[in-house]
Amino acid sequence: MVKFIFVTGGVLSSVGKGIVTSSIGKMLQARGFKVTVIKVDPYVNVDAGTMNPYMHGEVFVTDDGGETDLDLGWYERFLDLNLSKENNITTGQIYQAVIEKERKGNFLGRCVQIVPHVTNEIKNRIRKVARKSKVDVVLTECGGTVGDIEGLPFLEAIRQMRLEEGYDNTLYVHVALVPILDVTGEMKTKPLQHSVNELRRIGIQPDIIVARCREMIDSEALRKIALFGTIPPEAVFCSYNVKTIYQVPLILDKQGMGDFVCERLKLPKRQPEMGEWESFVNAILKPKHEVKIALVGKYAGLADSYVSMSEALRHGGAKCRTSVTIEYIEAERFEEDPAELALLKDFDGVFVPYGFGKRGTEGKIKAIQFARENNIPFLGVCFGFQLAVVEFARNICGLKDANSTEINPDTPHPVIDLMPEQKDIKYKGATMRLGAHKIVIKPETLAHRLYKAEEIYERHRHRFEVNIEYRKILEDEGLVFSGTSPDRRRMEILELPNHYFFFASQFHGEFKSRPGRPDPEYYGFVKACLDRKLGKLKPEF
Repeated sequence: MVKFIFVTGGVLSSVGKGIVTSSIGKMLQARGFKVTVIKVDPYVNVDAGTMNPYMHGEVFVTDDGGETDLDLGWYERFLDLNLSKENNITTGQIYQAVIEKERKGNFLGRCVQIVPHVTNEIKNRIRKVARKSKVDVVLTECGGTVGDIEGLPFLEAIRQMRLEEGYDNTLYVHVALVPILDVTGEMKTKPLQHSVNELRRIGIQPDIIVARCREMIDSEALRKIALFGTIPPEAVFCSYNVKTIYQVPLILDKQGMGDFVCERLKLPKRQPEMGEWESFVNAILKPKHEVKIALVGKYAGLADSYVSMSEALRHGGAKCRTSVTIEYIEAERFEEDPAELALLKDFDGVFVPYGFGKRGTEGKIKAIQFARENNIPFLGVCFGFQLAVVEFARNICGLKDANSTEINPDTPHPVIDLMPEQKDIKYKGATMRLGAHKIVIKPETLAHRLYKAEEIYERHRHRFEVNIEYRKILEDEGLVFSGTSPDRRRMEILELPNHYFFFASQFHGEFKSRPGRPDPEYYGFVKACLDRKLGKLKPEF
């Protein structure tokens, strides 16, 4: 019978529930159990697709085209799973489904209420994922903080699941902050106690409490948490600050959490096999080299806007036994003062990521031009790919004022234009070119050397693309489109053969990057940064 683990958070948001959830899944996987993970998001948006990254971090994209919360990215990376759009449940989805059923008359004239109609819809969706995935354990992370109004229907639903699925088949894990006072150095458990009390008021008694703290909690703090949380001391664990987030499953397992979860859910006791994971962690902790990368973006004020990209760079670094230091630079900085571009010489590589809208565009283009003219390794993804085309069109092809019609609808040279099938679309949500699509790679190119294949599938999220009418002009001047759609109408990868490393993709390789198995474009970029720093005449892949 499938087991259900529910992870809640207290005191404040971004307390680390996603990493704890991923770590529990990793500990179970290491013991041979099959798992899947669901993220519940209480916001009323149907999905994360229409949200600005500053609001909620990056939008993660699944193979089936789901625009989801960034925590699904952590689940996929930690557990090496390809999750579905069904693994992200939002208030918007739930209410949309319930209202649609009401309009159809499915409730037979009854008054539609939060309990049971909304809570039943939540439970049905969790169980549907369990049935389809055919796993031993389903982990569900409840977004937000206990006490938030919008999260109450979800907490009520998981409270009911204890009654319906049974004590041995359900487990509640509560993650809450334990702050340390700067003045006295004292660990304060009172915020966590209040958080547990709020959870109890809703009707949920946690089985496990994970204290999120700057350092490992002391015995007195652990005793208080157990006493006021009404759980045994062996059910209290600590997720403390570590050098790399990938250490968290190891430190929690060392505290006995993996064995405790199995015992509590009456799962067979097995020895964990973490050797491969430990090797990856050691590669991060004990690098032989270091590279510095400038990430020139328009959401640089929030690192979570680029979390999958940053992690993909670190995955590539681990394979090279290289520490990757990323500096997030606001693109507008180069627009306000072009002389600031000189600072890019201090970096081993320049990375231009995704983005939407006009702000910061010219700064990104200037950064791309600087990298190209100074032979600095360059990687562009999505919008970075498109702007690399714009920069080349302007400065090499002589197409004055070339641009994307997203930025300037009246540009005389629309080298980047709206995809034809997007022209009549009115709704913004879930209407981009999304999910995994087939890409054909040209032999004897950098792309072919990196991917070692002639066909790949990568995830996309865009409305604009290279205008096919300008392809010949760009190629005649030396730009190589080394990856295209099967019908060759969509440009997917570009490169400059005479540059040390100049590579860009329309797709988002970071979404499929995994610890120990980095995405080829990110690995290639980091390796090129390292090889150039070591003085090699060309990158060695």
